[in-house]
Parts: sequence; structure tokens; C-alpha cells
Amino acid sequence: FHQTYSTSTLADCRLAELRTFARNGVAFDVVSGLPVQEIRQVQAAAVKSDEVTWYDHAVRYVARRWDGLSPNSRRSIAETLATVTPLLLAPDRAQPSDEALRNALYLWAFRNQPDPPQEVADVLAWAAKHSLPLSVLADDDIALDVLAAIARKLDGGRAAANTIARKRAVLSNVLDYAVGRGLDSNPLPRVAGMWTSPKTAEGVVDPQVVVNRRQAEELLIAVSYQGRIGPRLVAFFACLYFAGLRPGEAVELRVDRSFDLPSGDGWGTLYLRESAPTVGVAWSASGRRRDPRQLKHRAQEEVRPVPCHPALTKYIHWHIEEFGTAPDGRIFRGERGGDLSESVYGRAWQGARLLAFTPAVANSTLARRPYDLRHACLSTWLNGGVEPTQVAEWAGNSVQVLLRVYAKCIAGRDDVNRRRIEEAFRGDFDSR
Repeated sequence: FHQTYSTSTLADCRLAELRTFARNGVAFDVVSGLPVQEIRQVQAAAVKSDEVTWYDHAVRYVARRWDGLSPNSRRSIAETLATVTPLLLAPDRAQPSDEALRNALYLWAFRNQPDPPQEVADVLAWAAKHSLPLSVLADDDIALDVLAAIARKLDGGRAAANTIARKRAVLSNVLDYAVGRGLDSNPLPRVAGMWTSPKTAEGVVDPQVVVNRRQAEELLIAVSYQGRIGPRLVAFFACLYFAGLRPGEAVELRVDRSFDLPSGDGWGTLYLRESAPTVGVAWSASGRRRDPRQLKHRAQEEVRPVPCHPALTKYIHWHIEEFGTAPDGRIFRGERGGDLSESVYGRAWQGARLLAFTPAVANSTLARRPYDLRHACLSTWLNGGVEPTQVAEWAGNSVQVLLRVYAKCIAGRDDVNRRRIEEAFRGDFDSR
């Protein structure tokens, strides 16, 4: 490529600029020979007044979907858009720092927050002015650049496969919404063959994290020795192990509407009505650290009954008798009556593992997280011969997800299943 200048000084200055771009690792366009940054500046300047920009489209998408989203979905969308958007802005000398730009996008523009501070408003105004048109994503190279961006962490390293898959799903949804508003079609399916999608193990449970009954009881005893908060958490962890509850479901158990228990330690029933996963105040619709909402995969006000093992009945009776309830009826809460913090019960759990296990086992993946108690419960139900349809109903999953997630944990059933197959074939043969 070549270009002519009126003086050698201007030519030398231009050459120095191009060499600087090259030293800084800026990509050059193979068609025009120009640095990609300069091309994007030209594209941004050429945006027609009636052409939708990427930034405007992304902000509109967030506003359109915000009210119907769960807090974790809100956070996931904001994270994805804050990752992609800087790539679709034309840089210039007045560009804000990477950190200031990301914070403004993540915490304000894509968190649907009005009236930002003046310094944030200035950053967002710059982003809006320098945004490329939405139509540039029809270019395969730009679409591939965007996919490469969601595959990287902030430090430039490779993101986890599950994170990449989650961000790609969000991006695809945003681009579906763009069809007819600046794009003729979603470009991601078209470029999928030129991008290696990482394999994910999302949701698949490692059998090595699953505890047996003896190990679970030892852990519950060890939890009771974890400071003042420890005894208050024994029944909480027992709900995860004996009833397969998610932590967000356990914290919403209320004495006036969640239990149908015998007075002793027999079988009872838990009635789950809400879940309150930890999301942080910034993303919560309620202003609480935990945001109560309907059960996962269930309609509003839908109730999910779960059997209460006799051992769990005993734990719950003891907990209510010993610690009472919060004014709103919750049986599990922090020491001061507020929401039970994930960090609090997480620290108690790690302390219990160190106390209950040998150093070698404590360094393994066995029951590494409290959530692994739910995995142990559902695996035990399946291995005990409970029908998958029933386990799925109790667990709040679909049968397909249940079998995919716990396929590696269903052990010791080979002989039984082979005998069943043998009987099935024998019956078919004898009927002829």
C-alpha cells in the first residue's frame, strides 16, 4: 500500500504513526492497509443520523428486558455488554481509561441506572458519540473479533469455557434483537464455523465431590464447632443434604408456611415457595443482598413439595427450639437477623471440612462447596432407585437436565439394570 504526501516531513510523520500502531500490536486491515482503529474512526464518523449505533442498541436492549430479568441474568448481560462494547467504539486521544470506561458501562449504562455522576456521564457521552453503527457486525471479521473478546478475561488470559458459553448466549440474544434494527440477520451462526466454541462441563457433577451419609453427618457435627454462627448453620446444611435444597431455597424456609412435620422425627414435607439467591444489592430488585423471587424454572406462586427425611425433621425441630425465627418467620438468618450471607456460611463450611476430614481429604474436591450437599442428596435418591421423574420433581429440574448432570454419579446399578434387560429380552423371546 502507498500514499503520497506534499512534503517529506508529512510522509515521515505518517510513517512514524503507522510504526507506532505496529509496535503496539494494532491490527491492520488487509483490504485498505490501514490500522483497524483508524477504520473504525471513519466508520463512526460516517454513521448516518438515522442509523442505530451499537451503544444505543445495547442500552435499549437492557432497558427493554430489565424488569423481567432475574438479578443474576441482569449481571450476566451487563458483564457481556461491557466486555464487547469497547471493541465497537472508535478510539481517539480523548478516550477514557479502560477501567473508567468499563465501570461506566457495567455499573451505569448496562445496569439501567439513571442520573450518573458527572464524570460517569462524560464517559458515557464519549461512548455514545464514538460508537460504531450496529451494521458493522455484519462484517465477519468484526463478529469474530467480538467472539474473541468474550473468550478473554480482563487480564488477557483465556476465560473459563462455561463463562464463554454464557456470554455467547447473551450476545446471540442481543444480536437477535438487532435483526431489523440495523442487521439483516444474526451474524453468529454464520461465523460459527470460523470460531472454535469451547467444550463446557457446565452442570455435570464430578462423583468425587459427593459425600456419603457418614461423611455428611461428620461434617454437620464439625459445623456446630464453627464459632457462634456454627450451631445456627447445622440445620441449614442438613436441608441441603437431606432434602436437596438449593441454598437460596433454604434461606426462604418460614415456620408458618414451609413445613408439615410430625412432632417427633418421622417423615414430613417441605413446601418451597420462593428462592433468594445471593446477587448483591447492586443487582437486586428488592434492595436486599438476597433477592426473593419464584422458584427456579417455576411460575410465580407455584409450590414445590419436597420430602423431609426423619433426620432432617429432627434437625429442624431442634433449630427452631434453640434459635427461634426472624420476625418474618424465616428460620435461617444472620446473627443480627438479616439475610444469611454466603460468605459467612462458606467460611463455616471450610472450617468444618478442615475439622472433619484428614488433611489429604480436605485438600481434595470432596464436598468442596456447600452446594455439593445437594449433589450428594440427588445422587443418593437416584442410586436408591427413586424414579428420575420423581427426583426431578423434588429437585426442581427437568428429567433431561437431571440425568445429564448426575449421569456420572449413578453408580452400583449395573447388575440390577442388566438383570432387568435380560428379563425384558427373555419375555420378548418367550412370547413368540
